[in-house]
Amino acid sequence: MVPNRSPSIAISVNDFTVLPLRIPGLPSYPKDTTHYLYLRANAPKAPTADTSREVFLVNVPMDTTDVHLRSLFADQLGGARVESVAFEGARVGKGITAPVAPARKKRKRGQEDGEAAAPAEVGLLPEVWDRDTHCSGGTAIVTFVDKPSAELALREARRAVKSGRTATWGEGVDSKVPALGLARYAAHHKLRHPSHQALQESIDAYMTTFAAQEAARAKALARQRAEPDEDGFTTVVRGGRSDPAREDAVRQKEEELKKRQEKMIGEGFYKFQHRERKKKEAQALVGQFEMDRKRVEEMRKRRGG
Repeated sequence: MVPNRSPSIAISVNDFTVLPLRIPGLPSYPKDTTHYLYLRANAPKAPTADTSREVFLVNVPMDTTDVHLRSLFADQLGGARVESVAFEGARVGKGITAPVAPARKKRKRGQEDGEAAAPAEVGLLPEVWDRDTHCSGGTAIVTFVDKPSAELALREARRAVKSGRTATWGEGVDSKVPALGLARYAAHHKLRHPSHQALQESIDAYMTTFAAQEAARAKALARQRAEPDEDGFTTVVRGGRSDPAREDAVRQKEEELKKRQEKMIGEGFYKFQHRERKKKEAQALVGQFEMDRKRVEEMRKRRGG
């Protein structure tokens, strides 16, 4: 009887390189397992300036952190240096962006001198998890420090697959990341009840930035009121509460409105006023006719006499 052979594992799927990862056993399951990570150069529909130094990952392990990926590429895949990692479904902050210019930091490799760093969010609520987990088959985008580093990572991954070498997942990072299991939920329970000082600092930072944004917005509106556009027109904008009208101006507007209403009523605002005005006009016409008739009779008498 012919023995059953284990099915061969593909080394590539379309443009993806299939990299096998050995996951060490745990006390709950003391056996090593193999996880397959798919990676290729990032190719979005709308490329950006960083696309050339990005690598797209599919089927990342559920316990993946940026420390895991930095260690994988730096220690086991040729020493490629990772700048940042963006996971699928990462938490979106509910903070607010400061309207002030951020502090000038040291320019990174590949960054232009005139390129400004993105402003950071402030006033975020404290985290309630010390470590994020991911769903099965999740994706991530790894941004390297430069394009040669991204190419080196992909080249070393292909070389490892062709040579049959299996990388060990999480090797040497256990002490660098928070623990999972019961310790994770114990930390979660503790983080759900932050201190009063931490909450107050978050609220103060948010309100300070919000006040700065309101002041910047008021200045921009005032500038629009004073400066005409390219066609010579002045933009009409809604005034803010910070610039209330003066009392004499308000009083003058009230008087003008009152006079306007009186004038409208005097000219025949109601139907009975229209009827009265027509009666008076008719009586005036009749009176004028009687006066003219008497004048004509007197002229005839003079001529006859």
